[in-house]
Amino acid sequence: MDDSKHQELERYEPDTALTRLVRIPVRIVVLVLVLPVRMVWDLLAAGWHAADRSLLRPLGRGLAWLADTLVLTPLSWLFTHVLTPLALAVTWLATALFIWPWIGLWRYVVVPVAKYGVAVPLVWLYGTVLTPLGRGAVWLFTTLVVGPVAGLWRYVLVPAARYGVVVPLVWLYGAVLTPLGRGTAWALDRAWQGTAWVLGGVWKGIAATGSGLGIAVTWLVMTLLVAPASWLYRRVLAPVGREIADAAEVAWRIAGYLSRAVGRGIAWLFRHLIGVPVAWAYRTVCTPLGHFVRDALWAPARRAALEAGRAARGALATARETVRQARRDAWRALVGGTAGARSGEPLGVPARTLGSTTTVPSAAQAPETSLLDEKLVKQG
Repeated sequence: MDDSKHQELERYEPDTALTRLVRIPVRIVVLVLVLPVRMVWDLLAAGWHAADRSLLRPLGRGLAWLADTLVLTPLSWLFTHVLTPLALAVTWLATALFIWPWIGLWRYVVVPVAKYGVAVPLVWLYGTVLTPLGRGAVWLFTTLVVGPVAGLWRYVLVPAARYGVVVPLVWLYGAVLTPLGRGTAWALDRAWQGTAWVLGGVWKGIAATGSGLGIAVTWLVMTLLVAPASWLYRRVLAPVGREIADAAEVAWRIAGYLSRAVGRGIAWLFRHLIGVPVAWAYRTVCTPLGHFVRDALWAPARRAALEAGRAARGALATARETVRQARRDAWRALVGGTAGARSGEPLGVPARTLGSTTTVPSAAQAPETSLLDEKLVKQG
């Protein structure tokens, strides 16, 4: 048997009379408390699903269509037909104005100048001047400095340090300090052993005196506190808590079944008391009445409104033309006109001023013959 089955069996152990006595009332009380919560939960869940199915999803699709139609499609067209060619043109222009000149300057000016004006002379200077000079300087430094210093270190400082310092210190450590340290350690060890022996004896005496009292106190605590608390937890608290948890789980499932049954009943009543009569009234009353209103009232009224609109527009056009013609006639009557003279009226001789042919409307009409013509007639 695996661990899960063993734990499951241990969970339902022990099944005592107290457990059986508590189980049914606890489950009834928990069911009464949990059922309203479950029904409210199922009602909210059903309302959420209905709102999501009938409101939020169509609204989301409409917003998505609006966003696609009003934002994404214009942006895509703008990006494809305006911004992309503009970016390509700006890129080409920037490349032609900035990048290509710098590339040419680098390739044909900076690199040749750096190569033939700096690198080649420096390589020649390093190979023909600096290298021999450096080798000579190294040889002189080795001969004049390193050699004397090495000889001084090997033949003077090392022997003096070895035979003047190291050898005396080694002899002092082996012949004096080591025996002295060993003797001191032996004395301290003997003193510690004696102290530990004395303290151990004292402690054993104290323990032998107080062991009976400690055993008695331990027995009293285990008998009067630990054993009753363990029995109470194992026989009362654990079964009652386990039954309350099981009752809550069972009550939640039963409340779910009852809530769904109540919801189905309410839906059936709503469908048969409201939905079916409304559908029947819509099919048998509203639809024929709507067709009758559309065909017998709305269509003739619409046609009459269209005809009245056309007649009104024609009357308004005629009135506007009449008013416009009356305004033109009044204007001609006030200031006169070149081609708008009334038919049937005699045309008078236009008046002229002396020495001019300009016609003045307010001047009196002059005769067609001049003074010179009248003199010639009299003399003839």
